[in-house]
Formats: sequence, structure tokens, C-alpha cells
Amino acid sequence: MTTQRMPPEREPRPQRHHVGRVDEGRLWSGGAATAVVAGLIALVGVLIARWLLAIPLLAPKGDGAYGDAHTTGVVLVAVAAALVATALLNLLMLGTPRPLAFFGWIVALATVLVVIIPFTTTAPLAAKIATAVVGLVIGIAIGTLLTGVADRSVRSRRPDGGYSEPSLDNSIHREREY
Repeated sequence: MTTQRMPPEREPRPQRHHVGRVDEGRLWSGGAATAVVAGLIALVGVLIARWLLAIPLLAPKGDGAYGDAHTTGVVLVAVAAALVATALLNLLMLGTPRPLAFFGWIVALATVLVVIIPFTTTAPLAAKIATAVVGLVIGIAIGTLLTGVADRSVRSRRPDGGYSEPSLDNSIHREREY
């Protein structure tokens, strides 16, 4: 009589950590909203500096509270920076371990660069400081808003194989890794 050999007991494989799926529609709509906020911060920053503080930011004092075409350029650059940051965040979320850590570092270093650059110009010190402050506030806004958008743009894998809807509340969920 022959005996059949029993298969060795297999240990259950550790479950592979599933990063989830990026809801790109939600990510990009949040990125567009961030771009609007960044543009408005740039505009309000220039108006405060020129009108309330009488600092000749981006144009001579004689050009009024708005200044000239340079003000429009700063607003458009802020909007473009938010959209580029959204694209970067999208790429990081699709294939990078811990994308928010990398995104935070990239935004922080880019913001430091934006704050330092005005001090390399020949503008008056008050204009340099005002430009640096506006750039700092824009960088902080882009970084914090897009980090929050990213948190709500990931659909987690459900046990049944589908994906859950991202949270719409304002609480911070740190249980999951992106």
C-alpha cells in the first residue's frame, strides 16, 4: 500500500500592502482650487504691499495699487506653480513610496528658493522682504492644501476587491500609507 505524501503546511503569506488607487479627478480639482488660492494670495500680497504698506513692489509707486503687468505675471506664476505641484504630486502618488514625504521636501525646498531669490536683486530692502513674504505664504498654502487634497484622493482597497471612496471629512487619517 502506498501512502500519499501530505503537502507541507504552508504558512500564510503576509498580505501585500496595497497602496490604493489615486482618484485623479478629485486630486486635480483640488489642485485647481489650490491654484486659485495661490493666485489670490499673490494678488492680495501685492495689493497689501503696494497699497497699505506703500512698498514699491514689482513696479514704481506711481503705477498705483495694482502696479503693472508684473503683478499679473506674479499671479499667473503662482497659479502655474500650484498646477505644477499638483502634477508632481500626482506622479509621486502613482509610483513613489511615501509620496507625501517627498512632496513635502520638494515644496519646502522650492519655497526656500523662492524666499531667497528676491535678496539677490537690486530692489529696495522693503520690496525684497515683501516679495519673500508673499512667496513664503504662497509656498505654505500650496504645500498644505495639496497635502490635504492628496489625503482625500486615495481610494483604499476593500476586502471584496473594490475601492472605497475617499474621506470627505476634515480629520487627518494617518493609518494608511500612500
